[in-house]
Amino acid sequence: MLGSQLAWDDTVLPFQLDRSDIRGRVARLDGVLDRVLSQHAYPPQIEALVAEAALLTALIGQTIKLRWRLSLQIRGTGAVKLIATDYYGPSENGETARIRAYASFDEDQMVPGVDPFSLIGEGYFVILIDQGQGMVPYQGITPLTGGSLSACAETYFAQSEQLPTRFAVTYGQSQLPGEASHWRAGGVMIQHMPKASPSVAAEQGSGEGGLLSHVDILDGEEGENWGRVNLLLDTVEELELIGPNVQPTELLVRLFHEEGPRVFDAQPVRFGCSCSAEKVRMSLSIYSAKEIGHMLTPEGVLTADCQFCGAHYEFDPKTLGREAEEAQGDRH
Repeated sequence: MLGSQLAWDDTVLPFQLDRSDIRGRVARLDGVLDRVLSQHAYPPQIEALVAEAALLTALIGQTIKLRWRLSLQIRGTGAVKLIATDYYGPSENGETARIRAYASFDEDQMVPGVDPFSLIGEGYFVILIDQGQGMVPYQGITPLTGGSLSACAETYFAQSEQLPTRFAVTYGQSQLPGEASHWRAGGVMIQHMPKASPSVAAEQGSGEGGLLSHVDILDGEEGENWGRVNLLLDTVEELELIGPNVQPTELLVRLFHEEGPRVFDAQPVRFGCSCSAEKVRMSLSIYSAKEIGHMLTPEGVLTADCQFCGAHYEFDPKTLGREAEEAQGDRH
């Protein structure tokens, strides 16, 4: 039993409901989430937001045939200024996807005991897709709405993509007998298969501020199918989502056995960061030697820290900036 539990840790399982033309994902994050949160000493409310954002990133990233990276950014005017996540798709079939995440917040504005989402204030939910060199990046933006990051993601897909989408997610500290407590997260994403020419059933969205909701997009038989599957998803329990005792395949049978669930190959995920000394050098190549001089420590070196993984880099200022790039080019 323990082996089957561990086999589903840090995986995303794609599935399809053949009767209702709906696709979905079941995600479980275990070691990934521990690695993300162990890089920082976040307050519990920030940990909860980062955990939800990382889980959404795993669910959304796996639905897109990525050549490189999908990013979520939650930008706010409250205590939480930014939550940023990246999902790096595997370059080859069978390889592991990578996730990283971090948050920027003003500790002086933190209010203990309030709902974590309220700490973001007003702002935007952003999805960025970078398909690599030679491809035009995509960016979609919707206002923060609905009381959770999951609700924001649902609004994004309804408003920007006209794809009915639902999330059921949970996260928190988990402890098995004889083990130390650690972070776990689990969730289900369902999404109606895209139509060639989607039509919006409502003139004005039923969501907050008149924004579109997933219930506004479909009507007729498709709307009935979508409503039925949503009612089934509403019966899911937190312990079923987070595991580890209920396997994702068992969960799908329990929830959707009458909808003809069909699963595909699971995608493993791990914590991974793309930072490097060379990328830091490249980002500093736009500055002059004088500008570089204003960035030095009292010891006369330039330092940089990765906000995602905590990697620390130190550089000789003579090797940085425009002049150094030009001298390197002359030597070549």
